[in-house]
Amino acid sequence: MFSRLSKARRSFQCSAGHRRSVCQRRRIFSLPKLPSLPPFPGDESKPQIYHERKILPYTREQLYEVVADVASYPRFVPFCTGARILTPQAAQGGSSSAQQLEAELTVGFLSFKESYVSKVVCTPHESVEARASSSSPLFKSLVTTWRFQDIGPASTAVNQGIAASQNEAGLSMRAGWVMQENPQAVVTLDLAYVFSNPLHASVSAMFFGQVSRLMVDAFQQRCVEVYGGDVKQ
Repeated sequence: MFSRLSKARRSFQCSAGHRRSVCQRRRIFSLPKLPSLPPFPGDESKPQIYHERKILPYTREQLYEVVADVASYPRFVPFCTGARILTPQAAQGGSSSAQQLEAELTVGFLSFKESYVSKVVCTPHESVEARASSSSPLFKSLVTTWRFQDIGPASTAVNQGIAASQNEAGLSMRAGWVMQENPQAVVTLDLAYVFSNPLHASVSAMFFGQVSRLMVDAFQQRCVEVYGGDVKQ
């Protein structure tokens, strides 16, 4: 009897020891290494900043006209699915040339769809800056700035009398300027944003780094649609 109990005890101890050994091995080899885990975005307040620059065969006036047309954004701006002008353009306080408007923009990517109000400041033929309001549910901050600069042969401003005579001759005119041969202009895009929701930030990190380049390419395609020409990447 004592022999049986002794064997049973040894068997139990071996079985328990085996289980402890198996459990220890499972703990050692089943737990992922912490450094290999994707880091949780702990500093959501730090903006993501992107910059793009491209030379296009258009005048800065032409480039400005495309970006200043906020209502047309759903036609070419990546992930923009809607644009509604809330307040028309009006002179900005303290500036004699800049015009400001407010628009509600809707963006959609993957399964997310959000709308936010953006204040857009247009400085004719120089820049367009869009800044999301602080009440946006999607962004803590979002600033998009387009700048335009002529290089080489380009269009020049003409007085209204010349513009009128050109119109009478049947030539297409916009905003009182005519285009000279072989215009070129530099467009620059600065994009800075911080998402309000860490989930949005995590998901967008996979592809949002390409958005600035996509925006410039889509902008170029829009210029081709409006003014003609060839797309050259």
